[in-house]
Amino acid sequence: MSAPILPVSGATLPSAIRPAEPTASGGAFQDVLSSTIQKMESIGQNASTSVERFLSGEGEELHTTIMATQQAELSFDLFLQARNKVVSAYQEIMRMQM
Repeated sequence: MSAPILPVSGATLPSAIRPAEPTASGGAFQDVLSSTIQKMESIGQNASTSVERFLSGEGEELHTTIMATQQAELSFDLFLQARNKVVSAYQEIMRMQM
């Protein structure tokens, strides 16, 4: 029997993309994944809205628009790297001999 995997201290995700606490149901991974995807979509939508408001001259500041697009880009990059790690771990498990 192996020891449980503990979280790394000091390594926290930004609150904008931090997944919700998993529920006690059997689909905890699915719940976390769905929540994270919804947050990613929300961040992307906020960036799009900010760009549209800036381009239409609705009083959106340039620095606010740039910050929103950078946040969306960095959040997506972080999500993509996490997905790559999950896929890599899954592939490694599938290569194991039973």
